[in-house]
Amino acid sequence: MRLIIRLLISTLAILIAANLIPGVVVASTTTAIIVAIVLGILNTFLKPVLQILALPITIMTLGLFYFIVNVFIIYIATYLVSGFSIDGFIPALLFGLVVSIISGILGMFLD
Repeated sequence: MRLIIRLLISTLAILIAANLIPGVVVASTTTAIIVAIVLGILNTFLKPVLQILALPITIMTLGLFYFIVNVFIIYIATYLVSGFSIDGFIPALLFGLVVSIISGILGMFLD
């Protein structure tokens, strides 16, 4: 049950971020659900590997390269999901920040 609620929270965060940030297009609610699933899978399996590989650069940039890894994950999701597009680096960065903030705030009520 918690997994479904987390999925709905992520979907809601994606829809809110798509409406707030110019340059982010989510075609429908179904697309937002698929994006939430794909981002969840990528964040579970690919992101830890990328973080370990990018650890030296992340240390040199005092953690700022972590945002680049996050944007890269979002770009992979745009490639995998049709109906989801982002027009540039800054919208992708803002999309990641807004989705994580909204998911964090709504997730506090779940715990």
